[in-house]
Amino acid sequence: MRRRRLILGLGAVLAAVSGTLVLGAWRSRAAQPALILPLPLTEMSWQLTNHRGQSVTPSDWAGRPVMAFFGFTFCPDVCPTTLNDISDWLEALGPEAAPLVVALITVDPDRDGPQELADYLSNFDARITGLTGSAEEIARTAADFRVRYEKVARDDGDYTMNHTAGIFLFRPDGRFVSIIDFHDDRRFAVPKIRRALG
Repeated sequence: MRRRRLILGLGAVLAAVSGTLVLGAWRSRAAQPALILPLPLTEMSWQLTNHRGQSVTPSDWAGRPVMAFFGFTFCPDVCPTTLNDISDWLEALGPEAAPLVVALITVDPDRDGPQELADYLSNFDARITGLTGSAEEIARTAADFRVRYEKVARDDGDYTMNHTAGIFLFRPDGRFVSIIDFHDDRRFAVPKIRRALG
């Protein structure tokens, strides 16, 4: 009898602990924010200036697949690495890449004007366009893409920028396709771009 009570008591304790763990896991999952995807290009409302001094809006990209990346010219590693990768992917795609819009959107408009972007992008594939604008215009653009960025002070009195490092892919109808994350295996990048090309 005593043994039976002990087993039942242990069973009740284990059930309570299991229930608490399951409830905790469910609450933890529920508390995590859902992945927020970029708006379709057809719903974006920004206006920026390209590295040639021309105005650009999302409607200028209508009917074309888009590959967009946020970065800045003073970026020490992620941005040049990504732009080198993009240049390689464009070469690998060959004629398939002809309709593709490829854009670097700066998160550092204070230092990245059209001329600075033009000078910087001369190191990469000529099909990559640089986009800049006022701080307010960049903030509006980043909000449409669901991109986060922030200015970070350095010990030497200068600053750098932390920012979302993914490459955003859109179909010709403006629908978001996927992101090429900076940490993704680069072998999968070209197949992802081909999906955006349609």
